Amino acid sequence: MPEQFPNDPRLEQASQWLATLTAPALRCDTLRPASADASFRRYFRVDGADGDTYILMDAPPPQEDVKPFIHVAEVFGKTGVSVPKVLAQDAERGFLLLTDLGATTYLKLLNSDTAHKLYLDAIDALVLLQAQSQPEVLPEYDRALLLRELNLFPEWYIAKHRGVTLDDKQQAALQKVFDALLANNLAQPQVYVHRDYHSRNLMVMDSGNPGILDFQDAVYGPITYDLVSLLRDAYIQWDEEMVLDWAIRYWERARRAGLPVAPDIDSFYRDFEFMGLQRHLKVLGIFARLYHRDGKAAYLDDMPLVMEYTRKTAGRYRELAPLIRILDVLENTDSGVGFTF
Repeated sequence: MPEQFPNDPRLEQASQWLATLTAPALRCDTLRPASADASFRRYFRVDGADGDTYILMDAPPPQEDVKPFIHVAEVFGKTGVSVPKVLAQDAERGFLLLTDLGATTYLKLLNSDTAHKLYLDAIDALVLLQAQSQPEVLPEYDRALLLRELNLFPEWYIAKHRGVTLDDKQQAALQKVFDALLANNLAQPQVYVHRDYHSRNLMVMDSGNPGILDFQDAVYGPITYDLVSLLRDAYIQWDEEMVLDWAIRYWERARRAGLPVAPDIDSFYRDFEFMGLQRHLKVLGIFARLYHRDGKAAYLDDMPLVMEYTRKTAGRYRELAPLIRILDVLENTDSGVGFTF
């Protein structure tokens, strides 16, 4: 077991497992942290005798299951996008050895000079992935799942984080907003959906950019979901004009690839916005849960941007206006809601 990680039974088991592998041969004494995420998964980097580096995924059961990751890695890999290859596995104990896509996330490199090229690469990869989508390969992103995600907002953000109980009238108003979002989301064309296609899960690569990580929760669902994850990112913000430009470039590429996006850009952008609001409400609930249940306070710093996205989107559509009024009550503000559409 590496001396730099004492008293870590999981890592001791992983080191023993890695030592049994012959292809690739690994220098287990070089095992070091690579990254962690919002779940129980951890990632470590290890040097190979061949001079390459590799990634160990530690996904402890019963909290985690590596089998969906293995499946999606195979499905996505066949489309031609860059994802880690599974080189060895101990699925019962939750260990995978993966190829290493590098240490530079989009978030680390994004700035006003690099953004356009990086986002166009990510858009091209997304179109390539979506264009090869097939039903019944991944779980369906159905109404029950979409609604379960939306309900994280009243459960964790409103009740737990804000300490507010909505009255019957407010609950009914929020449900009407949810119904409007779900009606739009479920009417959208269905494709492969990564579900977290954003700057922390995209790696900058010399060829095949971007490398795509953290896809184990992939589903078959609304076509705008991953684009809004990318362009209305919880961790980095761009001017509305830039977001619209990139969204149009995606829409043009998607049409050329034969994807069934809405036939006019206004309808497509409305789909993009409604899908985005579903995601923003879910993320507010998840960030609140990460703080209150899991003690991960860093996500509180990301809440204001997600709330800004939420307010701007809800404020543009009449059927979403009740959400603004609920937020005003939560935050003791008066936004004087106006409508664009």
